[in-house]
Amino acid sequence: MERFREVGRRLSNWQRWGPDDELGTLNLITPEAVVAAAGLVRTGRIFDLGIPFAADGPQPGGARINPVHLMRDTGAGQVYPGGMHFADDYVFMPLQAASQWDGLSHVFYDDRLYNGYPTSEVGPRGAGKLAIDKLGKGIVGRGVLLDIARLKGVDWLERGYAITPDDLDEAAETQGVRVGPGDILLIRTGWRRVFTTTGDAKAFMDGEPGIGLACAQWLSDRDVAALCSDNWAIEVLPGEGDEKFAVHCVLIRDMGMPLGEILDFEELAEDCARDGVYEFLFSGPPIKFVGAVGSPVNPLALK
Repeated sequence: MERFREVGRRLSNWQRWGPDDELGTLNLITPEAVVAAAGLVRTGRIFDLGIPFAADGPQPGGARINPVHLMRDTGAGQVYPGGMHFADDYVFMPLQAASQWDGLSHVFYDDRLYNGYPTSEVGPRGAGKLAIDKLGKGIVGRGVLLDIARLKGVDWLERGYAITPDDLDEAAETQGVRVGPGDILLIRTGWRRVFTTTGDAKAFMDGEPGIGLACAQWLSDRDVAALCSDNWAIEVLPGEGDEKFAVHCVLIRDMGMPLGEILDFEELAEDCARDGVYEFLFSGPPIKFVGAVGSPVNPLALK
């Protein structure tokens, strides 16, 4: 098996869109692609793909915690002319506590970020380059769901199952859908159901099924613009070798591909199975936290 650095060198998109590029594979979502994707909305059905941001979310504590919601005002004790009252609140949370985008400054190695920017661009004040707010015009275009769990006839794939390019090809053929340039690909492993079924955050975070490193070539060959999954790290964990988060390193640092994680595809997957339509308009803009390396998100699929 190739080491991830070898794969990354072969699939690198550095300089593909110029020396100052900070969008990566989102450059593949052209205005023409957005217009075509808008034409996929035929019934007006909307599916929200984000999970709840709540104290009982999937974070078991440690590096990341679940959101802490605090009320600043409830309206009690307020006296204003005319009898008006208001409520106001705060949230304290890691930006990647629940449904999230990994930005292009989130993962790096060998002292370089995507497109060759030095890692010194990420410091105590945030990311000077490749910050999530640079993607603020939104991640919108043709979405395609590949339902690997349904393909295998299971509620969820087993922890440690590495999805292969053959799995992706078989799912696309079975579903009668094509994955092509500028697409936003959604891969369903069913892993979200581990948490909704058991409520066990530690079990959810203790490994997962996900794509193997060989899928990076598959994604590159098709010029996929962004990749999303219903697990928490896109890739299979434990990994296929001794290299930590090898798929992240290649997709984010070398290819410049934003990753959407901890999404919920259950309602969408059921609808796609019913009507046989696995393509839709996807809209998932990040929140423009200046200098941040990731962002919460509540993406929508419109059919």
